[in-house]
Amino acid sequence: MKREKFVKKAKELVAQMTLEERASQLSYNAPAIKRLGIPAYNWWNEGLHGVARAGTATSFPQAIAMAAMFDEDALHEIAKVIAEEARAKYNASIAENDHDIYKGLTLWSPNVNIFRDPRWGRGHETYGEDPFLSSRLGVAFIKGLQGEEETLKTAACAKHFAVHSGPEDLRHEFDAVVSKKDLYETYLPAFEACVKEGEVESVMGAYNRTNGEPCCGSYMLLRDILRGDWGFEGHVVSDCWAIKDFHMHHLVTSSAEESVALALDAGCDLNCGNMYIHALKAYQNGKITEEHITSAAQRLFTTRYMLGMFEETKYDDIPYEKIECKEHVELAVEAARKSMVLLKNKGVLPLDKDKLSTIGVIGPNANSRLALKGNYYGTSSRYITLLEGIQKEVDNEVRVLYAKGCELQKDRSEPLSEANDRIAEAISVAKHSEVVIMCLGLDETIEGEEGDEGNAYASGDKETLALPAVQQELLKAVTKVGKPVILCMVSGSSMDMCYSHEHNDAILQVWYPGASGGTAVADILFGKSSPSGKLPITFYKNADDLPAFTDYAMENRTYRYYKGEPLYPFGYGLTYGDVRCESAYASKIEEQKVIVNANIVNAGSCKTEDVLQVYVKNLDSQYAIPNAGLCGFKRVSLKAKEEAKVQIELPMNAFYIYDEEGKCYKDGNNYELYVGMSMPDKRSVELTQVEPVKITLEL
Repeated sequence: MKREKFVKKAKELVAQMTLEERASQLSYNAPAIKRLGIPAYNWWNEGLHGVARAGTATSFPQAIAMAAMFDEDALHEIAKVIAEEARAKYNASIAENDHDIYKGLTLWSPNVNIFRDPRWGRGHETYGEDPFLSSRLGVAFIKGLQGEEETLKTAACAKHFAVHSGPEDLRHEFDAVVSKKDLYETYLPAFEACVKEGEVESVMGAYNRTNGEPCCGSYMLLRDILRGDWGFEGHVVSDCWAIKDFHMHHLVTSSAEESVALALDAGCDLNCGNMYIHALKAYQNGKITEEHITSAAQRLFTTRYMLGMFEETKYDDIPYEKIECKEHVELAVEAARKSMVLLKNKGVLPLDKDKLSTIGVIGPNANSRLALKGNYYGTSSRYITLLEGIQKEVDNEVRVLYAKGCELQKDRSEPLSEANDRIAEAISVAKHSEVVIMCLGLDETIEGEEGDEGNAYASGDKETLALPAVQQELLKAVTKVGKPVILCMVSGSSMDMCYSHEHNDAILQVWYPGASGGTAVADILFGKSSPSGKLPITFYKNADDLPAFTDYAMENRTYRYYKGEPLYPFGYGLTYGDVRCESAYASKIEEQKVIVNANIVNAGSCKTEDVLQVYVKNLDSQYAIPNAGLCGFKRVSLKAKEEAKVQIELPMNAFYIYDEEGKCYKDGNNYELYVGMSMPDKRSVELTQVEPVKITLEL
């Protein structure tokens, strides 16, 4: 992008403003400057998995679900659609002189924080627990949102910088203490990739402190690393009302003026909140200079010029009819299909409706619209719940019996009833059905962001990985009936499914699948589509052997450092096919990359997609992560009995280590690569009955 051209325009425009006018532009709800022809602009908009909070838009699966696709190209296409709908809505809003919140072109997405602890309520906004996967998907999403033209289609925002993943109820006062090794090895790589490769236009600071500094006023994060080491040229925005936390909760400053001065001096240009109304007073009292205000305004107007806000662009003609059009909805359904992860199948799936007369659908998430959405969602014109998707698929050929069974977490549906007042009905449905589909799990009222509607329980975090007690009772009661049970787990995180793994016939991780999620679930259950998603996070048996939630050290966290045996490992997921890597070899090309060549075959009788994965283990360095780490992946499609040759390019930094000072370099010559459809760990091999191909490599 020819950024310099836009920087020049921004400087010329800002030079015409008074200092008061410049300061007024540093808050998210920037007012108009009529004498200069500058319209009001509200910077706050969301595009996590569809344009959010501003009316109708295509509803894609939640971010963690899209991560389970392990598909950069698909995520890039989804982001392009989100940007197109954002432009269409912006064009329509501007035509009506509507400059309200959630109507702009600055989308505060993606969230590339590392999902280090399964108890974090916002983890489902992320791309999972692996820095490499998060990096690749974050870059793909950003490029899709921003486009390839000189003028940005929309402006993406990588958040929350940095070292941020709960607890939600402490985030306004919490200090995330982290070693340099963990900081650079785990918490920063996705952000670095978003800046250097994705050329993300904006970065949002986090609420918490990192090693003593509030993230939105951190000299280490914003000045030294982001702008200094990485050369970031875009603008920095605070998380919403985070700057007031400096003096009210973190207690690193003693007044609003001091907080504003710290944020601006560290390099936070835009305030989501109202603290920057104190910027002029801070200037008058000598706490900041005129240059602090001017530089921030210049960076913000550079973004607005890059978005083409003051001239005609090729995006001005994107019509309103693009919003939730047929093609976009179909893409959302396809994404949901590709995201769902089959965790267990004791031969019951896919269902053959020609051999069934009655199906029981039971559970609080069976007919819940909220369970489809995740959080940060837009409004769909049509929702298809899991129950509705199943009913539509079987039509009148199979009788579908339905019982809610229980509420999500309350112990009764009717206030005057006794506890568990809907379980008897669920047992009756199970007794009169040939197979039971249990739709359990969570929604944003249980796991989500602090302050989200209804999630006062643990402020959106989970206290345990267990289902709410009433759902556990329902599951056990229905299972005891003795009919085949298929569990559809609707959640955005790792759940304790040990009981279901032992007692139920199949388990499908549905995530929060988007407005048409019920269609995708039915397609998989009845074999129209083979499941092909892979877990972007570890599914632990429980949280008993995990470190304290407030401990940000990576030891014994995520698949790269975990010492125990998970229930379902990172990268795991079954299909209706039987895809395996038959052979593989690696070759080094010049000094910049290693190429893995793999021969794969679908030995099964069903067409399916699957994900070829490559993991690397450093055999020499004392600084290497303890377990093999993901360094390459590619989604492939194979017909029954089809063979294919697949190439995956590995970056050379996949073979680097981070030492205790956070320095990254090559240390050692001997490596092992593992190439297959899962990790090389003992549990994955046990579940899949297939070992990845091992390559010994000397570099």
